[in-house]
Amino acid sequence: MSAVPPLPHDAPGNIPNYLVWSILSTIGSFILCCLICLTFPGIITGIVAIVFSTQVNGKLNQGDIEGAKRASKNAKLWNWITTGILILAVAISVIWFIAVGPDAYMEYMEQLRQQMEQQQGG
Repeated sequence: MSAVPPLPHDAPGNIPNYLVWSILSTIGSFILCCLICLTFPGIITGIVAIVFSTQVNGKLNQGDIEGAKRASKNAKLWNWITTGILILAVAISVIWFIAVGPDAYMEYMEQLRQQMEQQQGG
């Protein structure tokens, strides 16, 4: 019986690209930015995460294992930053909603929406 030896920890197939996480966190930031106007930085950091995520496979295809590892590490870092921004924005929004009540919260959201429409229109 022949057993297949396990892949080494740093084998090319074991370097994650985090692309799905990058895309989902960026989309989440975009959606929340439209709803609560607190996650605009999350869109930027999410795009940075996507850039690093897409570099991983390209570097692996070129045989640049160390470059792929660096890109993977950077993608993971920027994903955590984006996720942190999302969590912080949601937490602030929930605490604010609880503190001021639903009527004041909705009134403020309507004011923000009107301001954004004025900026886009004028």
